[in-house]
Amino acid sequence: MRYQPSLRLRVALAFAGLGAVLSLLLSLWLHLASHEAGLRLMDETLKAELEDYRARRQRNPHSLPPATLTLLGYVLPAPAGASPPPASLLALAPGHHDVQIAGTPYRLLAQEAEGSRYFLLYNETRQAAREADFRWLLASGVLMMTLIGSAAGFWLAGRVIAPVTALAARVRELEPEAAPAPLRLDFPAGELGALATAFDRYLGRLRAFIERERAFTADVSHELRTPLAVIQGAAEIEADNPDLPPRQRQRALRIQRAAQEMAEIITALLALAREEGGPVAQDLCPLAEVVRNGAERYRHLIAQRPVELVVEVAAEPRVPADRALVRIVVANLIRNALEHTDQGQVLIRLEEGRLLVRDTGRGIAADQLSRLFQRHYKGSASQGEGIGLSLTKRICDRCGWEIEVESEEGRGTEVRLLFA
Repeated sequence: MRYQPSLRLRVALAFAGLGAVLSLLLSLWLHLASHEAGLRLMDETLKAELEDYRARRQRNPHSLPPATLTLLGYVLPAPAGASPPPASLLALAPGHHDVQIAGTPYRLLAQEAEGSRYFLLYNETRQAAREADFRWLLASGVLMMTLIGSAAGFWLAGRVIAPVTALAARVRELEPEAAPAPLRLDFPAGELGALATAFDRYLGRLRAFIERERAFTADVSHELRTPLAVIQGAAEIEADNPDLPPRQRQRALRIQRAAQEMAEIITALLALAREEGGPVAQDLCPLAEVVRNGAERYRHLIAQRPVELVVEVAAEPRVPADRALVRIVVANLIRNALEHTDQGQVLIRLEEGRLLVRDTGRGIAADQLSRLFQRHYKGSASQGEGIGLSLTKRICDRCGWEIEVESEEGRGTEVRLLFA
């Protein structure tokens, strides 16, 4: 999972970035301005010194050019006692130039006047040192502004998002079933007030939904279970009637099985609706008994087909789950295997920690495997409504079980139910 910094940290980083960019731009401008000012100062100094030297030569033609640590001058023709200019300067046109002599950088002013050529050089070593010190000062300023921007952004973000944090804490502590004071009373103004009002409306709708769900589950439990029990009882009595013709007896048994399946589905749905998470029951359900009963219960599905039903019980694990939910899961897996196998074998094997259901039936296409547990999704050969496997997956998720499916179209399917 990618790391997502907090809002406060993001605001602090934004302020730090803004401070760094602005201070860097200002520093660049100051550095360029300082460099240009230094060049102008050297050029003006060279111009003034050269005019002064020319004035001295007019008064005294044997006057020597400047020769100090900062200024160095040459003239052609050279007066007696003066050094000739380096050969590298002779090819330069009149004007300002940047040159190096013996590894030392100079700012040069070349000029021709009164039949003579003048070369006046300004030693840039000290100016370069001053500019380097100024660059370090600017870099320190950029760093300082970045740190100040970070601190200011962190502090300001804390002040700005404190009400949002408080609202988030209040919302996190809310229970939908409780009836606390409306949030808008503590956050009455501005955008937070609008957000608190929206939360109040949402909580109101959520409480109403919970009440409707409770009423629905109670009505279903009372209004549907009673008539289903009546149907089951009547079908059982009718199926046990010795005078009943075989065809009608089969119909009665079919009604009895359908009513029992409906009762189990209702029980599972009500259990899923009541629970918030984790195992739906703490009672230990004997899986071997459920598997044997499920296999016998649906054996009639292959009565007219050349299919062998094999039940192997290698272990008898007990899982902490509601028996009705376990019956739903096992029944769906067995029924699907039997319904989609035209010939061959259906193997049901119970081991310690897992239930294996393998068939040699029609198989499942590769593009359908990813949607196998989607609600209302069913294959082209399915006769159901597409809720059996979806319900199975919900029960497995609730109980903490894993369900794995491998299938090859035309060769069969293997389903593995792994118990935690």
